Amino acid sequence: MSTITNVVLVGASGALGSRVLEALIDAAVFNITVLARKSSEAQFPSSVQVSHVDYASIAELTVALKGQDAVVSTVGGAGLMNQIPLIEASIAAGVKRFIPSEFGADAGNPNSAKLPVYQRSIAIHKALQEQAKVHPEFSYTLIRNGMFLDWGLVRQYHFAFSSETPPFYDGGDRPFSTTTLYTVGRAVAGVLGHLDETKNRVVYVHDMIVTQRQIMGIAQKFAPEKKWNPVTVDIADLVAKSKESYAKGVFDLNASIGFLCQAVYGEGYGGEFQNVDNELLGIPLKTEADLEELVRDAMSRSGPK
Repeated sequence: MSTITNVVLVGASGALGSRVLEALIDAAVFNITVLARKSSEAQFPSSVQVSHVDYASIAELTVALKGQDAVVSTVGGAGLMNQIPLIEASIAAGVKRFIPSEFGADAGNPNSAKLPVYQRSIAIHKALQEQAKVHPEFSYTLIRNGMFLDWGLVRQYHFAFSSETPPFYDGGDRPFSTTTLYTVGRAVAGVLGHLDETKNRVVYVHDMIVTQRQIMGIAQKFAPEKKWNPVTVDIADLVAKSKESYAKGVFDLNASIGFLCQAVYGEGYGGEFQNVDNELLGIPLKTEADLEELVRDAMSRSGPK
C-alpha cells in the first residue's frame, strides 16, 4: 500500500481533536486539512488548511476529500452517525484509509459490545467492514486506547481529588488501560505510517495500566495533609441509572457514566488491555514518574466536577 501524505482531520477543535492535530503536525510528514462546519469560527495553525463543509452533503464532502489519502475522525458521541456520509464520501473521493472516532474502551469485548453506549460505534464498525469488502482500495483502522489519562485526571473521573469521599468503583483495585490525548495522536500518526500492518483491524494502545487506588496513593504524596475516605460504589447501581436515563432519551456523558464505568472497571469487560500495538507504532509506555507528574498537574488544575 502506498504511503499517506494528505490527511483530513474531522473534529479538530475538540479536546481530543486538538491534540491529535498537534501530534500530526509534530510528525512533520503530513499535509493536513481540517474539515469544519460552515458555521465554525475555530482557529487553527497557519500550516493547516481549513475546509468548511456541510457534513450532511455527500457531494460536498466528496469534493472536499478529493486528493486526500486518509480521513481521521475525532467527533464526539453526538456526531458518531454523521460519519456514515463521511465514509461514503471518502470512498467516492478515493481515500485510502479511514480512522473513525473510536478512541475508548474495548467495544469489541463480548460483554462491552452489549452496552448501549457502544451501539453507534459498532454500527460504524459494521459499515466500514462492509465498505472495505466492496471497495478493496478503501481500508480502515479502529484505535482503542482505554480511558483518557490526562483529561480524566483533570476532570476527576479517575479520582475525585476535591472530594473527601471519592468514589472507588467496585473497590478501586481494578487495573485499567489509560492513555493521554497526545499519545492518542501519536497512535494516529503511527497507524498512518504503518498502513499494511494496521489495515482493516483494531489497534490497541495505552500509556500504562493503573488503578484508582494507585492514583490516590500518588495524590497522598503531594497532599499528605489531605484525608480521603474512599467510598465503594457498586457499578451495577450506576448501570441501572444509565439505563433509566437512556430509556428517557438522554444519551449525554453523564447519562452514559454507568456503561462507561462498566467497560473500564467491570470484571470481564476488557478494561485492561492484554496486548497492545505500542511497539509497532513507536510509542513507549509511560513510567510511574510520568504518572506522578500527570497527577501533580491534575491536582493543581482540577476543581469540583
